[in-house]
Amino acid sequence: MHMQREKEGNYDKPKKLKNFMSIKTLLIFINFIFISVGQISGVLLVRIYYLHGGKKKWLQAFLLTAGFPILILPISISYLKKRKKITNINNNIRFFVTPKLAMFSAILGLLLGICSYLYTFGMSYLPVSISSLLSSTSLAFTAIFAYFMVKHKFTDYSVNAVVLMMLGSIILGLHMNGDRPIGESNRPYALGFVMTLVGAALHGFVNAGVEYSHVKAGVVVTFDFVMQMQFIISMFSALFCIIAMIINKDFQAITREAEEFGLGQRKYYMILGLTAISLQIMIIGNLGMIFCSSALLLGIVNALLVPIQQIFAVMFLPESFNSDKWMALAMCLWGFASYFYGEYKESITNKVTKDKHATLPDQV
Repeated sequence: MHMQREKEGNYDKPKKLKNFMSIKTLLIFINFIFISVGQISGVLLVRIYYLHGGKKKWLQAFLLTAGFPILILPISISYLKKRKKITNINNNIRFFVTPKLAMFSAILGLLLGICSYLYTFGMSYLPVSISSLLSSTSLAFTAIFAYFMVKHKFTDYSVNAVVLMMLGSIILGLHMNGDRPIGESNRPYALGFVMTLVGAALHGFVNAGVEYSHVKAGVVVTFDFVMQMQFIISMFSALFCIIAMIINKDFQAITREAEEFGLGQRKYYMILGLTAISLQIMIIGNLGMIFCSSALLLGIVNALLVPIQQIFAVMFLPESFNSDKWMALAMCLWGFASYFYGEYKESITNKVTKDKHATLPDQV
């Protein structure tokens, strides 16, 4: 009888594992949708803002995480449900993140605020096609920082992806004067190029840092944990940008800028609102992808969205797509394919190894 129960328990384990993997796959897919919608629409809206007379860089950096209060709703609902389940037996259930994780999230939030400013600075001078290709190099930086922080191993495929994406950025840097907007001098255009690359490097560090925070903390990744970490990171990023806006007197200039906006005052506020929503959706997807999988997968997804951004930029904005950009894009896609194939090959190898170990007890 005992042996029968033991066998039934062993049969239940693969079923539970399969259910867990299916839920995890669903969450990854949902976060992928969030990233896609937020990143494509958000970047286009930011560029439209600058093309029609917008000049406030800290304002656009603030919009990246300005929608963080919407996270209060799911956190509150989850907290109320948890409170009802707490009994005298399990009244020691922890709902809130630890003070150490909260502090680490606050630091990541401040870094995200700086990263947001660097990206918006670059987008104010660079076409979407170039800024998105440069931003995709965050995969390379994520891979490097993840190697040192969370001990992700480098493979021939990941090294190949890093080298190809960096070469793509170098090509754009050597031939970046061809599509510089009319009337724009060399210095701000080159500065925008450099700032975007620095932003990509900092973005890679933040991505690896988010993964490092929960890996080293040794906590179970739950819905409550993810929502609270997202809220703290987004809140401190927004507060950092608000302080910068106060110092820069951006709040006083918003009304004047709206009156002078090329598309009209009404569309000015509409663009700001839609940008805040789009970018907050993207941030939720970004952090959710890291918690559900890894920082490296997030970098891969961001790189994958680059060609889609190119298409939308050419369709809706006055941008061209020359041979240099095609070459850089081809390198980006080649690097993505290389990395993805390497991950797939490694997963197959790990699966075969696990199957061999699983059959050892039966053979004895």
